[in-house]
Amino acid sequence: MENKFQIYNTLTKKVEQFIPNEDGKVAMYTCGPTVYHYAHIGNLRSYIMEDLLEKTLRYIGYDVKRVMNITDVGHLSSDADTGEDKMLKGAKREHKSVMEIAKFYTDAFFGDCDKLNIKTPDVVEPATNCIEEFIRVIEGLLEKGYAYENGGNIYFDTSKLEDYYVFSNQNEKELLVGVREDVDEDENKRNKSDFVLWFTKSKFDEQELKWESPWGIGYPGWHIECSCISMKHLGEYMDIHCGGVDNIFPHHTNEVAQSEAYLGHKWCNYWFHVHHLNDKSGKMSKSKGDFLTVSLLESKNYDPIVYRLFCLQSHYRKPLEFSYENLDNMAAAYDKLVKKIGSLNKEGEINQAKFAEYREQFESALCNDLNSATAITVLYDVLKSDLSDAEKYALAESFDEVLSLNLMTAHAAKEKDNGVDAEMERYILAKIEERKAAKKEKDFAKADAIRSELLEKGIVLEDTREGVKWKKA
Repeated sequence: MENKFQIYNTLTKKVEQFIPNEDGKVAMYTCGPTVYHYAHIGNLRSYIMEDLLEKTLRYIGYDVKRVMNITDVGHLSSDADTGEDKMLKGAKREHKSVMEIAKFYTDAFFGDCDKLNIKTPDVVEPATNCIEEFIRVIEGLLEKGYAYENGGNIYFDTSKLEDYYVFSNQNEKELLVGVREDVDEDENKRNKSDFVLWFTKSKFDEQELKWESPWGIGYPGWHIECSCISMKHLGEYMDIHCGGVDNIFPHHTNEVAQSEAYLGHKWCNYWFHVHHLNDKSGKMSKSKGDFLTVSLLESKNYDPIVYRLFCLQSHYRKPLEFSYENLDNMAAAYDKLVKKIGSLNKEGEINQAKFAEYREQFESALCNDLNSATAITVLYDVLKSDLSDAEKYALAESFDEVLSLNLMTAHAAKEKDNGVDAEMERYILAKIEERKAAKKEKDFAKADAIRSELLEKGIVLEDTREGVKWKKA
């Protein structure tokens, strides 16, 4: 098939033509959530953009197999076995077992994904399902001389690699500047950059989840999860690995180190990273206490799909600043968009040449490093064009296979809520335009008559700074 898709590769730091290992097929991996609390909307920005990537690849003809892990064991604040275990923290907070916490927040995560039209990956694998795989790979790394045992734990020896910092031109000293000051140095490490593959000696006596291993009872380090789960389901070669920019170091750096040391060859060709969602105070984080969730947006009467549109209007490699003012503007734009599409008469012939022309523009935008904002502009261009209603509707329906904004159903749902069907709305909008023309001609008597005519049918007009709005009386 034609290779027209281009994507920024964090590994090479440039936009590259995407060429998968197997023609027409894509092996894709997404770092999943640590299920100790609700996902905040900053986390979900990454999953929205990864969903857009997967749907774009499918739209242009690839057969995609996407795998995602669920971190339901451990995930300490550092590889030095310091900071609070995130799963244990959630269990303590809610007086539940770790597995009860994992189940509850896994369900909550996928509930949020459903509300945002994020497709569930083809394979979702909890870390606790793969202990045998973790042990097998760690044993292999020990045999190959890339790992060592010290103080009861198994560590990966980064000094055995020619280039550990594959995602950065920085050296070890420069990278360590960013490490948290409250993280104690692990004296069992041979090198500061070494990381834990398996814990048997933990500072957390209350650690619930432990397993038998050749090195004693313990549990896996965080980084080994993704390497093993991807190998289990995608094999030794992967096309594209996704995550947030905060995963680049150390998580993805460590994944590359252990995977390629174990396999003996290059593991993943393309790395896709989504930038942070910020508010005025900086990067969004659960540690701030009161964090923004999908449920919170719903409680403020925002449709979660408006947040999806908000994300799609910005490029995934740029920081995005959240504010309720920005979300209000997006909600108004979304309402106008679905009203316009809902008013289209979808019956009629489709000029396939015109359809193909606009579809090509849409695909070209997405194939240009996933430029979703430009892709949405193509949608607006379609709606403003001289195409027939049927052609506009067909294109919007096609584009929504990727955008997933409920373009074809949102307005019908609103109609159901306000009791006005599509035919009545077209009548109302036509009368509003007729009244606007009358006012422009200074025929205020006619304008008032139109207002009265609509009022008799139970429709109230409101003149606002943003234009004329209507509602049921």
